[in-house]
Formats: sequence, structure tokens, C-alpha cells
Amino acid sequence: MAIFEIDKGKAKRVRLSEFKLEKDLQRLVEENVETIFNCRFIATEFSTGNIHSGRIDSLAISEDNNPVIIEYKKVASSDLINQSLYYLHWIRDHKGDFQVAVNKKFCKEIEIDWSDIRVICLAPEYKKYDLHAVQVMGANIELWQYKIYENGILSIDEVYKRTSSVTASNQDTEDFNGKNPVMVEAGKKAALTRKTGSYTIEEHFENLNEEMQELFQAIREYLTDLDNSIEEAPKKKYIAYKTSQNFACIQASKNRIIIYLKLDASQVNPIPKQGRDVSKIGHFGTGDFELTIKDLKDFEETKHLINEAYKNIGG
Repeated sequence: MAIFEIDKGKAKRVRLSEFKLEKDLQRLVEENVETIFNCRFIATEFSTGNIHSGRIDSLAISEDNNPVIIEYKKVASSDLINQSLYYLHWIRDHKGDFQVAVNKKFCKEIEIDWSDIRVICLAPEYKKYDLHAVQVMGANIELWQYKIYENGILSIDEVYKRTSSVTASNQDTEDFNGKNPVMVEAGKKAALTRKTGSYTIEEHFENLNEEMQELFQAIREYLTDLDNSIEEAPKKKYIAYKTSQNFACIQASKNRIIIYLKLDASQVNPIPKQGRDVSKIGHFGTGDFELTIKDLKDFEETKHLINEAYKNIGG
């Protein structure tokens, strides 16, 4: 991808640069990890102990309280994949060590969500063998590619993120026969999630009446249709909708659906009757602006705010 700098109507190509040291890249990401990966920094060069004799480059925790491992390379190297896989297995077996590190960092007990562990690999390029390797492994390893330019511009693009290749079985499909048609597709997606995750979409809608099920499905479809890269991630208390980070989270109940959006309430003018600022109010989903949706009319009146939240995270 060519980058051009525009000055007085003239386009000038910006030359690629590089980090002098791998540590420079690591330090930059650690100091800006909330902006870049929407995570909270925990530790640098985190020791895995004398027996395992390793050091995790960067340890963090996601906005959904999932453990995050970040490994860096200044040049393309297959060692990056191998190291990341090693640390992924290590942290699964040493949950207590991670919990202690988190509690010490934030001076309070934080409930860790172990249903998902993010492993982020960051390098200037990857070989075709690396892409094939992570696909075959099936491990939750994300490959991100960076480029640094002479004018100080840093670009980071996601090259690969694991997605489930499992498809619903015939039995899964039969389980939804006779149910509300608007929920059949949601049920099929839930069947996939049951095979690959600790929480399911189905758990969030199974106790809803038919009217709330229809509303729930309409909101889900709108969120996922904004872009084909949007991921639907069910958590224990809510469902997150994300690209590189969450932009919306929904909680379903018997008479309403609550949507939390990545919006600054001071920038919402006027605030609709369905909305409120929850930046200083504890809640499960991520996002500081709350919408309470009771019917399709409420939803239609506030759709534009969901779109604004999506644009806020840069797509």
C-alpha cells in the first residue's frame, strides 16, 4: 500500500522506515496498548519461571477481561508463531500467575474471563508458511502486520484471525425445527458457538418471549450487517460486537434490550429518551452510552447512534 503526503495540492510518496530495535516497537505498543489494541497493560517481559524459562513480551487484559499476550518481531520469523503458541499453552496452565499479576497491577480483584485468550503476533510481514501454520493449528493466534513510515505514521493491519471452520450438524439443524423462524438463524449460530466457546448466543435469547426474540434478532442483524468483518462474541453477561475492539454490547431481558455503545454522551445531541450516560455507573458491557430498547420503534429511532459508535472505532 502506497502512502502519500498531500502538501498544497501536491502528492509526495512517503518512504517506509523501520524500528532500530525490536524493543522500540515493543515500548511504543506497550505505552499505547489501549489505543492500538484496546487493552490494559499488565507487564513487560513477564517471566514464565525457572522451569519454563521464558519471557512474554507484553502481558495485558482486554476490555472483556480476557488475558492478552503480545509478541513482537522486527523481521519476519517463524519463531514468532512458535513462541506465541508456547506462551498460550503456558498461560492456560498458570491461570493463578496471571490472576496475581492483574490484581497487583490494579490493586483489586478482577474476575478473569478465561473463555478466550488473545494471542497477538506483531511483525512487518509473514511468510505463507506462517499463515498456513496458524490455520492448521486452530489456536487462537492473531497475526497483525505493521508498517512504520518516515513521517511517523504507523499502520497496523490484521492479517489473520482464527474463525471457526465447524459447521452445524444435521442434528443441530433439526433441533430448531418448529421454532420461531426469525430465530432459526440465531439458533444455528449458537450451535456453532456451543462447539467452540464457553458461552452461546442461545443462552442470551432462550428465555425471551416471541416479541423480544424478534427485537433481539433485528438488533443482531443490524449490528453484524454494518460490515462483514464484525465479530459477534457472546460473554457471560452480554454479547460484544467488535472489529479490532468492541463498539457495541447488548444485554437481553424479558421486557427490554440494553445496548452499550462506544460513544461520548457529551457528543450526542440531543440525547434520545432511550439513552443515558453511564460513564460513571457500573455495568457489564463495555461502552459509556446506554440505550434501552423496548420495541422496534425505539430501535429505529436510535439506529444512527449504533452506526456512530462503529465509526468511532475506525471500522
